Amino acid sequence: MSLLLTSVLVCLVAYVVLARLTRGDRRLPPGPWRLPLVGSVHHLPLEYQQKEFFRLAKTYGDVIYVQLFSRPAVILNSLQAAQDLFEKRSSKYSDRPRFTLVALMGFDLAMSIMPYGEKWRQHRRWFAAAFLDKKALESYVPIEQRETHKLLAGLLGSPDAFLAHIKRYVGALMMEIAYGHEVTSLEDEIVVLADKAVGATTEAGSPAATLIDFIPILQWIPAWMPGGGWKTRAAEVRKMVQRTSDVPYARVQAAIAAGTARPCFLWSLLEERSQSGDGSEMALEEIKSAANLVYGAGIDTTATALSAFVLSMVLHPDACKKAQEEIDHVVGDSRLPDFGDRSSLPYVEAVLKEVLRWIPPVPLGLPHRLTEEDTYRSLMIPEGSMMIPNVWGMTRNATVYPDPEKFRPERFLEMDATTAAAADPYNMVFGFGRRICPGKDLADQSVWIAAVSMLAAFDICKARDEAEREITPVPSFAPGMISHVRPFVCDIRPRSQKMARMIEQLDTTS
Repeated sequence: MSLLLTSVLVCLVAYVVLARLTRGDRRLPPGPWRLPLVGSVHHLPLEYQQKEFFRLAKTYGDVIYVQLFSRPAVILNSLQAAQDLFEKRSSKYSDRPRFTLVALMGFDLAMSIMPYGEKWRQHRRWFAAAFLDKKALESYVPIEQRETHKLLAGLLGSPDAFLAHIKRYVGALMMEIAYGHEVTSLEDEIVVLADKAVGATTEAGSPAATLIDFIPILQWIPAWMPGGGWKTRAAEVRKMVQRTSDVPYARVQAAIAAGTARPCFLWSLLEERSQSGDGSEMALEEIKSAANLVYGAGIDTTATALSAFVLSMVLHPDACKKAQEEIDHVVGDSRLPDFGDRSSLPYVEAVLKEVLRWIPPVPLGLPHRLTEEDTYRSLMIPEGSMMIPNVWGMTRNATVYPDPEKFRPERFLEMDATTAAAADPYNMVFGFGRRICPGKDLADQSVWIAAVSMLAAFDICKARDEAEREITPVPSFAPGMISHVRPFVCDIRPRSQKMARMIEQLDTTS
């Protein structure tokens, strides 16, 4: 019996050794230990997961395997790993996981979460024509300049409402580009509808509700049962989302019938639909969803970037002053900067790069899905894995960005051209590979013209209390998919009386 047990033990050891030798490339990436049923979930906080993923990278490396209940997931904590997989192997890594709750709330036709395939390619062509074409981008410049003038006028009149003015600026841009509809205030009907839908979406997407993405059986729980209340909320949000598509669509249709329609994203898609002869209801719903995405996807991230810019200038007055001195040297005080000045303002450019590095608007990006088993660095990545790029963690790489928690725009000017190009946060904050945000260039130029104009026109300083003591804001960002800047106070005032008069005389009409 002893000999038999010894023989079995030797065979088992030999089998394990042989398996490791012959199937070394089958090893999963390293990661925290897993439990039955729940996998790695017990290791992860409900909020700010990007920070925990970054901490885990110090133990397990830049490619980490976790299991979210039954779903395999891989966290990519380095730009190199994200580019190796999402860009160099894009044919395998361009799909999206199924977002059950998001789809139930009415976003099932949104290109950003759409599965990779022919329908996605069609939507991508629509967005490429509107936002990646150079002539199309140039056509938006007059709108950006006009709305920037309105932003400056708003800040001059009511500087304490700066966050609302930023939101109106971005909303007006996206609304006019999407629907040809000029926004005059945040009380605009369509803006109010869209804001309510976005707010309701955020509230409905609680951690408990999103469990259905990982435990599919939960979606069959009736709404009246305990734990099924999310279904009722999702249905309510879906109605709101549908209304945010239907109302502006009806306006554009009425304008087309009256011969007063302005060129816009929705109008161009309706023209294409008319010429193709596709009168199906599904084609129309896809077009309406695409136009809705222009507004919904653009306003949150761009407004977050501009709000983070203002916060950065308040907290770092030396950087603000240095950027203003550069603008004064190039532009002078008799006009505002325009896009022709951009190449002559490298420090302003560095400031905006540092803002995106310091607080990337979407800290974990949008996850990709691996469509077939793959091997990377001799590690096996299972088919169907959710691939999560930890963009926030990438911006904390101390090798690339020494002292990463310090806001220091000069870091980009001290790099050689090759290093600076590789370290540019624009390489990561807009996504990767075939799923990169098609509106990245529009977002870039919209943020730039607003930020450089605010720097030229206003001093952006710390507010003071009743005893004239400076109030230093504590940087605070909401958890979730987008790092919304929490409200803070600051002092925004014109740099001179001459500048105040110049703002008052700006043309804010179409």
